[in-house]
Amino acid sequence: MLTAVAVCLLLLIALLAIPIELRFELSWPRASRQGLELQWAFGLVRLQIPASGTSEQKARRARPSSLGKKKRRKRANVFAVLRQSAFRRRIMRFIGDLWHALRKQDVRLRVRVGLGDPADTGQLWAIVGPVAGMLHNFKQASIRIEPEFRDATFELDGSGTLRVIPLQLLYLTLALFLSPPIWRGMRQLR
Repeated sequence: MLTAVAVCLLLLIALLAIPIELRFELSWPRASRQGLELQWAFGLVRLQIPASGTSEQKARRARPSSLGKKKRRKRANVFAVLRQSAFRRRIMRFIGDLWHALRKQDVRLRVRVGLGDPADTGQLWAIVGPVAGMLHNFKQASIRIEPEFRDATFELDGSGTLRVIPLQLLYLTLALFLSPPIWRGMRQLR
């Protein structure tokens, strides 16, 4: 019985050690070209993920709704958590580790973000801007994130191939959720 459990565990670890490759070509809200292909076991298992519906229909469904008092209070808690330096350092470390775990090939990504109100866009850009500056300097990928202060907008245009080993991703995620700064931040959200 113990041998069967050990063999199953080793088989699971061996399967998680096989890389997953994601090829993507996205354009939003223009649906001129879209496609996702997920490959596993070095191309033996392929999964095509079609784009469902037109992006104009999705844009109509995704209109922002008015915020109630509960959502505003929760938003304030999120900013309180983000003010904790240990929490921010741990999240940034996770993002860096995740970035290094991904094997990137011909990745090109352009994002334009605007919230409609220039003040709200400025607050968002205060958080996203430094990350955008760091991402713009990477040699493995061409990533540009730009603010749009006049209109509420979200545009995405990108293509490339990403490869990750699920076992490594599982390790990074478990290390994130078991770290004390994350637990303190989760307690602060309640």
